[in-house]
Amino acid sequence: APPAHPVRPASYEDMNNFYTMTVYEKGAEVVRMYHTFLGEEGFQKGMKLYFERHDGQAVTCDDFRAAMADANGFDFEQFALWYSQAGTPVLDITGRLNDKGDYVLNIKQSIPPTPDMADKQPMSMPLAVALFSPEEDSFGEKIPFRLTPDGAPQTEAVLHITAAEQQITLYGANRPAVPSLLRGFSAPVILNYPYTDHELGILLSADDDPFAKWEAAQTLYRRAVRANQTALSDGLPAPEHNALMQALEYVLNADFNPAFQALLLQLPPEADLWTEDDNIDPLLVHRAREALLDTIAARFLPQFRSLNHEAAAQEQAAPAETRYEYSPDLAGWRALRNTCRAYILRADPAHIAAVAEKYGEMAQNMTHEWGILNAVNHIGRPERDRLLAQFAEKFADDPLVMDKYFALIASCRRADTPQQIQAALQHPAFNLQNPNKARALLGTFSRNVPHFHAADGWGYRFLADKILEADRFNPSLAARLAHAFNICRRLEPVRRNLMAEQLRRINGTEGLSGETGEIVGKILQAV
Repeated sequence: APPAHPVRPASYEDMNNFYTMTVYEKGAEVVRMYHTFLGEEGFQKGMKLYFERHDGQAVTCDDFRAAMADANGFDFEQFALWYSQAGTPVLDITGRLNDKGDYVLNIKQSIPPTPDMADKQPMSMPLAVALFSPEEDSFGEKIPFRLTPDGAPQTEAVLHITAAEQQITLYGANRPAVPSLLRGFSAPVILNYPYTDHELGILLSADDDPFAKWEAAQTLYRRAVRANQTALSDGLPAPEHNALMQALEYVLNADFNPAFQALLLQLPPEADLWTEDDNIDPLLVHRAREALLDTIAARFLPQFRSLNHEAAAQEQAAPAETRYEYSPDLAGWRALRNTCRAYILRADPAHIAAVAEKYGEMAQNMTHEWGILNAVNHIGRPERDRLLAQFAEKFADDPLVMDKYFALIASCRRADTPQQIQAALQHPAFNLQNPNKARALLGTFSRNVPHFHAADGWGYRFLADKILEADRFNPSLAARLAHAFNICRRLEPVRRNLMAEQLRRINGTEGLSGETGEIVGKILQAV
């Protein structure tokens, strides 16, 4: 995006714009890569040396890197590029079994240009791998391999990627294999591998790494949404998505941890579906994703009802005195119930009448209450309005819960959402000068695809008005809200021009703060 910067930014115009997701989230992933390279024992050795050297001192990223390197005799010189280069590395990988029975991975690494740097150097990163058998007589078995011709057999490895192009041989596989790559999300990169749908199904059913299993499901979802987009653009019926439906049949019937099962049943959000595209039509992607959700909900409605009943029974089986103490198992069953409820109400909107009737009985904790309201939030029936009004009245004196109420209003896809947002601005519990309230209503609205990206540009104008209003008393809040316009240069021409018009209006406002001006200026430079 236009404001892209490294984990350790080389410069900034306003210090408040320094504290971003890149610094915190990507910075944490960089620290985790030390652990992936070194293992628990090596990482702890590095931490021990780091504290011995620097306890009580002001230190730098380089001091931490040096401690990890010196304690383990590991060369982290190239790894320092993670702190100085912006952008997400892309790994394009292909694999094949050669005539000698070795499995060969061909890896190409690239980093897209960012506004601060056009040409990037190859990064050092860990790539965790395993091989799985697709053959009927050994389906899903891990295939042993060796990292050197004479090495010991192993079934998993962490490969060290350092070059723009690199070939790595896993010796002695001796049979066809499906590679499991980037296991455990071993590096914060984008992975491209030409898996067939069948191979993704193998990873989803057989892989013992949760991330690889989840990513296989996400890839099948992305492909299905893409196929829906093509069908919608061409005026054709939606495809049947046989591979995905077979995979979901497995997910719904497998003996998974309930929290993980809930995750596997969730589609990528629109923002994730845009990552590889330019000339984006946000509403087309939204419609394609909604059509897939509708298909899944209708196809598997009996299974969702059955799973919902099972999850409810598991919760009720817990001792009453511990039912609302936190436990991972019960939290997982609640997450699964909320996921199933959303699909049930999508397939059967009239079920909202039964939900409204039993709401008091069903909403015994905030997790369920929030899940129920999310599930009914987009239904165009009076029961939805009554339940949200009841929620707001119940928690009128609890500011944090009222943030949830404003988020529900702002995320609703119904046609009357703009009017409801305008009403929410006048709600006694709303105050634009309270950052939590502003983020709950306006920040959530900026992620409401059908309304923020409305064809007439209303959403862009509305948010621009509120950014200008907030900039007068809280520039940090205004700058954060302005990040919603990061996508401008990647939109299709009509929306790009509508959004750019609002960016120019903000940028040309007399007295605009430096914080907001820095963000808006960077976005405009890229348009």
